[in-house]
Amino acid sequence: MPDPYADITKVDPEILQILVSALETRAADPRQKAMREAYFSWVNFPQAAKVLDAGCGTGAVSRDLAGWANVAEVVGIDPSPVFLEKARELAADVPNLRFEEGDARCLPYGDATFDLVIFHTCLCHVPGPEKALEEAYRVLRPDGTLAVFDGDYATTTFAIGDHDPLEDCADAVIAALVQDRWLVRRLPSLARSAGFRMERFDSHGYAQTSEPDYLLTLIDRGADALAGWGRIDTAMAEALKKEARRRVDDGEFFGFIAFASLIARKPM
Repeated sequence: MPDPYADITKVDPEILQILVSALETRAADPRQKAMREAYFSWVNFPQAAKVLDAGCGTGAVSRDLAGWANVAEVVGIDPSPVFLEKARELAADVPNLRFEEGDARCLPYGDATFDLVIFHTCLCHVPGPEKALEEAYRVLRPDGTLAVFDGDYATTTFAIGDHDPLEDCADAVIAALVQDRWLVRRLPSLARSAGFRMERFDSHGYAQTSEPDYLLTLIDRGADALAGWGRIDTAMAEALKKEARRRVDDGEFFGFIAFASLIARKPM
């Protein structure tokens, strides 16, 4: 099963609605919000900054950026009309934010247009992320900032012991939803190759034990992927989902993904 985000315009409408819900569920999680605010605080936003949120999805990060100090304008770009429709609905009362359809690998903007380009959990879904970084470099003004935040998805785990059946859900959901689970480990070299000067690279641990709303969506999608591939039947998929919820009810649930953020500059 290929990463649906990699060719999002061809995804079944029912799957798109699941992804819309998952994106907003993740964005609302307090720990995810804290991670966003942490790496935003490391960006030097100039006065009246113009920001591009590349691969904006439903616009949750764009909405946060629109209210950040010194930000005058935010443009969110995404190839999915469905995501953009939801993004516009949720940001209807945000005057300094607009959304446009487009591909991060071929940005419809002139050279030196933005003060900041951000890729938030986007690059891991892009076939050929090098091209997206080159485009970010082109549209940034001299001394502009690149910010990337993504999952080190090879660390995804739900196991609480050896041979844990929920670990199969972790492996399956990442295989089904991510183009490159190893992307963040190559990010510094990719950014330097695109011409950027590195400023910082940080790790952010994300764990859920109680009320694991977002990680339960990953377990569900992993179980469904295993069933869709014929690895297990639908009864077993439902049993895996039920086991995850039993652990929540009994105070035994554990899920973890490491994330990483990169801040870099375009030289003067």
